[in-house]
Amino acid sequence: MMLKEFEKRILSSLILIPVAIFFIFKGTFFFNFFLIICLSITLYEWQMMSKKKPYNIFGHIFLILSFYSAYLIRNEDEKSLYIFLAILLVCISTDIGGYIFGKILKGPKLTKISPKKTYSGVFGGYLLSIIVANFFIDYVDLNFHIEEFVIVIVISTISQIGDITVSYFKRLSKLKNTGKLIPGHGGILDRIDGMIFAFPFFYIINLINQ
Repeated sequence: MMLKEFEKRILSSLILIPVAIFFIFKGTFFFNFFLIICLSITLYEWQMMSKKKPYNIFGHIFLILSFYSAYLIRNEDEKSLYIFLAILLVCISTDIGGYIFGKILKGPKLTKISPKKTYSGVFGGYLLSIIVANFFIDYVDLNFHIEEFVIVIVISTISQIGDITVSYFKRLSKLKNTGKLIPGHGGILDRIDGMIFAFPFFYIINLINQ
């Protein structure tokens, strides 16, 4: 069962990652188009999950602001593409590291909100995000300073908080996933739950430090 789920995740990722890379690198128009499509699907998934709930409208507002922050980060200047990719990679590697380490090592549960989350998964998320960020920063000819190390840890933490937060709302709605669009993953919101917290957080911190 675990192997089949893992195989579905791999196959879905092999299709989705090249598509996402194409739209991210192709240019502003294609990226914005891709962002709008993802936002529309995510808003629909949230609506289906939280309809008639008192927090429904707040979720819609948060998602719109989150995607807008991703748009602003990506289109700010010449270096913005690398910053956007760095945040994206940290979130993805945190999720992958958490999934792999959690499945293999298991161990104590992190929270009842998301029963599959373990402390070993948290460690795996941190470890893989640091490794991936280090390679990426070296690839784009940037030095991996202590400040950047801290930023990676913070973004990874925010990403995991986002994952748990969305899991909390899924639990309230008695749902396992927010959708069925992506085999092995669920919906778009299931796939980007950490990113929708990481992008606005980074944007606000960057705004404060300017």
